[in-house]
Amino acid sequence: MATGRTHRPATRSRGIPEATVARLPLYLRALTALSERSVPTVSSEELAAAAGVNSAKLRKDFSYLGSYGTRGVGYDVEYLVYQISRELGLTQDWPVVIVGIGNLGAALANYGGFASRGFRVAALIDADPAMAGKPVAGMPVQHTDELEKIIEDNGVSIGVIATPAGAAQQVCERLVAAGVTSILNFAPTVLSVPDGVDVRKVDLSIELQILAFHEQRKAGEEAAAADGVLPPAAAKQQRKGPDGDVPAVMPA
Repeated sequence: MATGRTHRPATRSRGIPEATVARLPLYLRALTALSERSVPTVSSEELAAAAGVNSAKLRKDFSYLGSYGTRGVGYDVEYLVYQISRELGLTQDWPVVIVGIGNLGAALANYGGFASRGFRVAALIDADPAMAGKPVAGMPVQHTDELEKIIEDNGVSIGVIATPAGAAQQVCERLVAAGVTSILNFAPTVLSVPDGVDVRKVDLSIELQILAFHEQRKAGEEAAAADGVLPPAAAKQQRKGPDGDVPAVMPA
């Protein structure tokens, strides 16, 4: 069985833009749902709507994969699932370690979607000696003293950090030194990594703050419209700024 250590996705060497790569999982999720309903084909408009993008952008993205669909028929769902899965590297086994088995780490360990998407949780690791040996999601938690050996024995190249912020950088450095080259960071801090190491950051508090901004802006517009200061349609269309008209709600 292939492992993440010996095989890497070919997206960069094929010249697929990062923005397209970021949208491929959205297409795959929508296509998987169609496949589960035994839908054989889908139009670019239908798939774009399900993925939350416009159809022109979808067709451009798929052109990088060499998939253009058939006029009047659309795209073959099963083939696109395979094609995108292959491009993302999901047709092989990717062993993953999760470091930090608190509430968030335990929730990630119990997430059932990893295995169905090509990721195998190889180990759960925590610095608390009291956690060692305790079963979480059917796996015994291992102490951080074993981190390097676990990574070597399982050929791990992807690590998930779910530790407190103060411990994240040290854990990151140990993961990288042991051979991990891709990190998914849930800790509320920015990690410093050397060239050749990819980091994706997931910060739920930032996402909530962005939503709070939009809610506050919408509430202000509704209040202004209610007071007759600005008609609702105008409030949504534009807002005057120092450099001219700017969107009323700026993209996150």
